Amino acid sequence: MNKKPNILYIHSHDTGRYIQPFGHAVPTPALQKLAEQGVLFRQNFCINPTCSPSRAALLTGCYPHENGMTGLAHRGWALYDYKQHIIHTLKKAGYTSALAGVQHVAHAKPGDPEAWKTIGYDRYFGRDGQNQALEFLSNPPEEPFFLTVGYGQTHREFPELSECPDDPRYCLPPSPLPDTPETRIDMARYKASARILDQKMGEVFDALDKNGLSDNTLVICTTDHGIAFPRMKCNLQDSGIGTMLMLRLPGVFEGGKVVDAMTTHMDLFPTVCELVGVEAPPWLRGKSLMPLMRSETRALHGELFFQVNYHAAYQPMRAVRTKRWKYIRRFYPRPKPVFTNIDDGESKTYWLENGLADQTIPKEALYDLCFDPNETNNLITPTTEHEAANDMRDRLHRFMVETNDPMLNGPIAAPQGAVVNDINAISPKERPTPAKA
Repeated sequence: MNKKPNILYIHSHDTGRYIQPFGHAVPTPALQKLAEQGVLFRQNFCINPTCSPSRAALLTGCYPHENGMTGLAHRGWALYDYKQHIIHTLKKAGYTSALAGVQHVAHAKPGDPEAWKTIGYDRYFGRDGQNQALEFLSNPPEEPFFLTVGYGQTHREFPELSECPDDPRYCLPPSPLPDTPETRIDMARYKASARILDQKMGEVFDALDKNGLSDNTLVICTTDHGIAFPRMKCNLQDSGIGTMLMLRLPGVFEGGKVVDAMTTHMDLFPTVCELVGVEAPPWLRGKSLMPLMRSETRALHGELFFQVNYHAAYQPMRAVRTKRWKYIRRFYPRPKPVFTNIDDGESKTYWLENGLADQTIPKEALYDLCFDPNETNNLITPTTEHEAANDMRDRLHRFMVETNDPMLNGPIAAPQGAVVNDINAISPKERPTPAKA
């Protein structure tokens, strides 16, 4: 390339891997085309399967307990230092930045109503900034740009059933859920939302082509976490942390490639640094994806670490994953599901009506991802313990010590003024209360 590549970071809410390129019956032709032109990562994970913490980990390259985003931005959480956001590293390399649509790592506050300025973007096109983003691509700046385009689609609420092109009788619900009329309706509504997302993203991809930008633009297409169904979003099973990820940059890495190695959102920041030729900040925790895309290695990580802190309610959890094993440790005393951290919908209602309140959640769990990919058979029981359990416990403890995880010292306090739902609430729509100082 003759100059530094432009960067398009295009992302969605709550899509997981439930799109066509990952084999699901969810028609997304624009995303399928992108996957075939670029590199698709089959085993990519978010760090924290809740909205703001996931995005903050991607955009700062470090863990939520390190960057401060242990809860949701619109509920009172913020980054400790917005200079850790990737746009500030890119500014040093001559980039201009622009934001269209969802960002969810800063919240507008009284006296500071423009959250995009808090982050540090050069230009803002509004929450419904699709047309402005397309105009930006029609008249790009002279300097290389970092354009983020974020969508609320696939976040609940989904389109009404009357607006859905898919007959729910022929829809298959996500694997953690039973196949019932209720869950099929829920999935039909999700699919309608995914179709809209695909159309909107496709317009942006077309604008790159139309304006001759595709050959020198790194496209990063992903989502924040798993879909907003029970035992998915806000859970540390792969159904909650698994995310779509596709990268495209013609002439730099080969298209039509599928990577099976474990990767995370935190690998994107160091990847961008390598491609742009800027020094990676010292706080980055991930690794560049370039060795995988250049087929120089088949594995990048031997272990990955994940967490949940606050969502609607406080539900602290930690996990470590290897290719074969997943270990989840829960640090909250309630041995039952936290209903307010499950988005409302037909699937949640069905489970509530059939005894969700009677389900017991183990304090710690070990899953064999080869023979139990849905993570339903806990190998740690009152009478038996798998030989891998202590190894995974040790890995997690070592990680928590190395990253100075505050959970080692007890519960993580919410910032003053943040709002949190009661752990016994049923719906996240119930009135939250300010956290105690």
